[in-house]
Amino acid sequence: MHTDVLVIGGGLGGVAAALAALRAGRSVILTEEFDWLGGQLTSQAVPPDEHSWVEQFGVTASYRALREGIRDYYRRNYPLTVASRAAAQLNPGAGYVSKLCHEPRVAVAVLEEMLAPYRASRRLLVLQPYRPVAAETDGDRVTAVTVQHRDTEEQVTLTAPYILDATETGELLPLTGTEYVTGFESQAETGEPSAPAEAQPLNMQAVSYCFAVDHVDGDQVGDKPANYAFWRNYEPSFWGDRLLSWTAPNPRTLESSHRTFTPNPDDDPLAVVADQRRTGGDMNLWTFRRIAARRHFVPGTYESDICLVNWPMIDYFEGPVIDVPDAARHLAAAKELSQAVLYWLQTEAPRPDGGTGFRGLRLRGDVVGSADGLAQAPYIRESRRIKAEYTIVEQDLSVAVRGDRGAVAYDDSVGIGMYRIDLHPSTGGDNYIDVASSPFRIPLGALIPQRVENLLPASKNLGTTHITNGCYRLHPVEWNIGEAAGLLAAFCLDRGADPRAVRATPALLGEFQDHLVAQGIELAWPDVSGY
Repeated sequence: MHTDVLVIGGGLGGVAAALAALRAGRSVILTEEFDWLGGQLTSQAVPPDEHSWVEQFGVTASYRALREGIRDYYRRNYPLTVASRAAAQLNPGAGYVSKLCHEPRVAVAVLEEMLAPYRASRRLLVLQPYRPVAAETDGDRVTAVTVQHRDTEEQVTLTAPYILDATETGELLPLTGTEYVTGFESQAETGEPSAPAEAQPLNMQAVSYCFAVDHVDGDQVGDKPANYAFWRNYEPSFWGDRLLSWTAPNPRTLESSHRTFTPNPDDDPLAVVADQRRTGGDMNLWTFRRIAARRHFVPGTYESDICLVNWPMIDYFEGPVIDVPDAARHLAAAKELSQAVLYWLQTEAPRPDGGTGFRGLRLRGDVVGSADGLAQAPYIRESRRIKAEYTIVEQDLSVAVRGDRGAVAYDDSVGIGMYRIDLHPSTGGDNYIDVASSPFRIPLGALIPQRVENLLPASKNLGTTHITNGCYRLHPVEWNIGEAAGLLAAFCLDRGADPRAVRATPALLGEFQDHLVAQGIELAWPDVSGY
């Protein structure tokens, strides 16, 4: 099959890339290996991690349309209370992690709505569930990618003048021979204050299998997981307690912090203020990533709130899942850990009343769309990353380094983002790394491989380091990266120029950036001091 723009990977970056190229008049083939499009927002079941100004500015117009589409979907289809329906900034889950906590299936429906007219016109073909297994190259160009059906093993060969890697782990990079890095770079290479003295390519952030639970009457406890005893007694050297406990390191101070867990508090969801500049909101784990707050809905709609479990105790850092022969074993062990956490919560977790176990906790596989009750896909925080024309380093945006100057103002900006550099414990035994950062830009140079001409990153696989990946990996930034990559591919086809020439030629770069702005992509931050 042939198309103008081939997008491999249907996560947030992949969907954004496809939509951008389609809006520009191009044909697109989009592939995805899991049952739902949307990646970390849907098949990985992670509510959006966003900056505090998301309701005013700092995201692309199309990402804003996705967010408002989710709210509109609830208003059109759910029995909200009168007050909740009228809330302009409806937060269906009233979770503290985000101003828009919601059930992942709703995001799937909205993403499908956004793609529907292009499917109908046959300008978009979605191949699902397919994953890449091989690629062909000719010199510095990728000529074809072969994808394989997850269940039938049928293979299809796809060709296009521009190929975008929007997979969660940068799977096209080794298949195409594109130069890339993984794990920690060395301080000698990057100059980053938080980097180690020597490179550690297999030292990568934890992966997690998230899951959803509610709490109802009755005994919901299932069979004890086979490897439960191991995880029950597992105590990482830097944790300060067993992993299965309410105690975990504070990500910013690394001091031991005690979390609480109170299912179904009788709180007012409209009174929740989800602003992580004020509080991380993670001290009560039930409300931290709650995705359905029952009091938003007419009585009887929900038996219980629904809580999304993406907590420190499900972070799996026993081994990496990229570029190792035993990746499947580690992914299976990550699932085991999440299953052990659920069993611990149901049977042994200390309760506020002095008892143990919340036997009414019920696994909600229907909410995440899976048979085993866990998210369809692991939450991957760190990908392979291209060796790019420009690599974003810690000193480009660290508050400690940049101070009042703010982040480096890249002249080749193709978007903006904001989040603290937030790195979870890693496979090399490192604790959290947390670095205050300034609102930043996304440089075009980080989207252009050093050698390969027609392969573009459209997810977390752009030219960051292990450190700066920690703030370029979040939902709205991934969407912006994908959208910029999709528009770049279409622009290059229209102009007969390659991405390297667009960046190197002032007139072309200016024209491309004007096009981005016309599409609703912000290239620079406003003054946020008054917000």
